[in-house]
Amino acid sequence: MGLEKALSERGLLIEEALRERKPRGESASVQAAVDWSLLAPAKRLRPILALLVTETLQGDPKSVLPAGCAVEMVHTASLILDDLPCMDDAALRRGKPACHVEFGVETAILAAFALQNRAFEILAEGWAFGPSASTRVLLAQELAKAIGPSGMIAGQAADLETTGVAIDLSTLEFIHSRKTGALFIASAAIGALVAGAAEKDRAAIVAYAKNLGLAFQVVDDLIDAVSKAEEAGKDVGKDLKKTTFVSFAGVEGARQLARELVGASQEALAGFGPRARALLDLASYVIARRR
Repeated sequence: MGLEKALSERGLLIEEALRERKPRGESASVQAAVDWSLLAPAKRLRPILALLVTETLQGDPKSVLPAGCAVEMVHTASLILDDLPCMDDAALRRGKPACHVEFGVETAILAAFALQNRAFEILAEGWAFGPSASTRVLLAQELAKAIGPSGMIAGQAADLETTGVAIDLSTLEFIHSRKTGALFIASAAIGALVAGAAEKDRAAIVAYAKNLGLAFQVVDDLIDAVSKAEEAGKDVGKDLKKTTFVSFAGVEGARQLARELVGASQEALAGFGPRARALLDLASYVIARRR
């Protein structure tokens, strides 16, 4: 199966599952904000990664689908919060006005927490043909760690603290291995856990996802530097006050770094042979994307 077809088919599965499992509450304004952000056209790379990992490890992708929805809800919540005026102050997201622009800051924050809380509720509830309760505890731990004070929060805090300050490559990698990379790692680890992977296989999958997540961010910096907003589907040029992989290494240097990271991610899958074809292709897709 070609990657384009694989992405399309799994994307449709995820879209249907998100509509079925999305947060539902009594506030019409919060519900509208949730739907605006969660159901907007998106790549769904993180839940797709979870599904592809489970398939690579010979598990049933439908057994991880609700957990993939939980990952996407947490990711969408992080985008809502990241776009706020007190954070990255972005006005455009997924080709539409950012949630706080459309609904106001207060409602956007409530929508973000509704999405995050629903994600962990899904993992607690369980689902038909899904993993055991003990495995779901591990899934929740992976997701919580990814967005917690040693994960996404640490990355965002360091990003805010170093705005307007020159930083070295080590600090730049620290920021984005947590702000962006941690959720890629969690997505892959969740897919491996649901498939019941051996520790060796899980470690290889995590190494793949770690390099893939950093490559994704390098490409994000390139998009911010050289693309137009209508092509990217979000604000561009907003990182001018920050050290990025592009400002640090230049456009060609950043492109080379992205290629090296993708190569490292693909090398981590060597032990899986032909089974890893879709994951290898996904890494190639990440480096070629334009939004």
